[in-house]
Amino acid sequence: MTDVAAPTAARSRQRTAARAIAVSAAGILLATLAVWVPGIVGTAASVVLPWLGLLLGLLVVVALVRARRLLLLLLVPVLVWLLALLPTAPGFATTTDAPTLQVVSQNVRAHSGSAASSAEEIAASSPDVIALTELDGDSLAAARSALDERYPHSYAVGTVGVWSRYPLTSTDALTLGLDWKRALRVTVQTPDAEVAVYVLHAASVRPGQQQGRDTMLANLADRVASDEAAAVVAVGDFNAASADPALGALRGRLDWVRPTDGTLGFTWPAALPLTRIDQVFARGLDVVSSGTMRAGESDHLATVTTFGL
Repeated sequence: MTDVAAPTAARSRQRTAARAIAVSAAGILLATLAVWVPGIVGTAASVVLPWLGLLLGLLVVVALVRARRLLLLLLVPVLVWLLALLPTAPGFATTTDAPTLQVVSQNVRAHSGSAASSAEEIAASSPDVIALTELDGDSLAAARSALDERYPHSYAVGTVGVWSRYPLTSTDALTLGLDWKRALRVTVQTPDAEVAVYVLHAASVRPGQQQGRDTMLANLADRVASDEAAAVVAVGDFNAASADPALGALRGRLDWVRPTDGTLGFTWPAALPLTRIDQVFARGLDVVSSGTMRAGESDHLATVTTFGL
């Protein structure tokens, strides 16, 4: 009886593992495919997309131990996941002998009282341009107090502001389809090049409420498409994960800047970053390096990007 029961029990465990792997693989495949679906489905899928890789890895290990024949079943979801993740995969840092422009951007979290500490800590790293979003009246005043002496050229409107060590030769407030201003465009005149810098604080996303964000992202794409500047940078809180289909139009107009620090560049929440919703896009510039840093008590990490001019 024992000799018969042991193989039977083993086959039963294998069948159970096979069913679990098959169901899980199908679920991961559907979740990955959802990244290409516009609207809230694609938005939600883009947030979980990087983490599906951990589940796939676990399934591969289980298949190796319990049911090796199912490794072929996992091939399709693995390939689809890699294809979906590829546009947001990390890049590589480069070196350059050309002049550079470093841009740091952070959502300083309105009403948190952290704007001053964020501004001070960012300024301590001596970037050329600092962009802050989610500014309220008090945080804007605090940021100005911390930055105006070292960054004499600045412009702020609504919930966004930019500070530069170089002159700003033009400044524009942008609504991008909303009833109030949550974005801006400035022209930074460096000694070596003129760079158009967009700073965006996209509308928030909640279940059933993402039209405002999608409208802003679509209008930003249209705006940069008609921008005649040779060099363009767009930074800020886009409230959209890197693979979000709402960023598709913007990706067609500008290059998404890949993190070069060996990570996926997650920025939120700062205590345990799970997704990247603070984005960097560019055109006409070489990316030397791109990463993140902690600054102040914000719930967002700051993005730090160095461009070769």
